[in-house]
Amino acid sequence: MKTTEDVKREFAELGLSISGWAKTRGFSQALVYQVLNGGRKAVRGESHRIAVELGIKQGKTGCYEDLSFSKNEEIR
Repeated sequence: MKTTEDVKREFAELGLSISGWAKTRGFSQALVYQVLNGGRKAVRGESHRIAVELGIKQGKTGCYEDLSFSKNEEIR
């Protein structure tokens, strides 16, 4: 896993913008900065996906249909 400082350094070394990364992946630019600066804990939702994609958090991303119990039960 990377630290937020590792991620920021990598963007700087490659001359790439964090905003550009957010745009190409369809993330809110402000939310990406909040995750990188510690303003969001990245527990669930979009902030979780951002943290996982940046490599600062281990985990998976998915949707409700990916839950094991969602596949076995019929919704009424």
